[in-house]
Amino acid sequence: MAEIICDSAERTYLAGREYAGTLRAGDIVLLYGEMGAGKTVFTKGIAAGLGIEDEILSPTYAYMNDYYGKLYHYDCYRLSSGGQADRLGLTEYFGGEGVCVIEWPENIADALPRGCKKVRIEKLAGDARRIIYE
Repeated sequence: MAEIICDSAERTYLAGREYAGTLRAGDIVLLYGEMGAGKTVFTKGIAAGLGIEDEILSPTYAYMNDYYGKLYHYDCYRLSSGGQADRLGLTEYFGGEGVCVIEWPENIADALPRGCKKVRIEKLAGDARRIIYE
């Protein structure tokens, strides 16, 4: 386990960008953190690190955004079970050619495969964040 302290949203973005260098096709990254912790900012950094230049938006109502098959960005806040994610077809992308980044993974825990990477983002004072890599 490792952790870093980021003193700004820009640093959280850069942490995500650096983290992207550790990812491989098929990886599943579970992002934990309260509302407003910086999960989407971190994901924007991952996208940049994967060479994706599109604007990255939280897929709150779409559940998942596909960025060229390289990145699948999930927001499972409104889901209540892994079965629901499965019925929506969201689990079909697990272990594929792209990287899956899942916000609110605790809501679909029963559908997640073993071996997922975990990142916890904690709010500190102001814009500071603690990022814990498990």
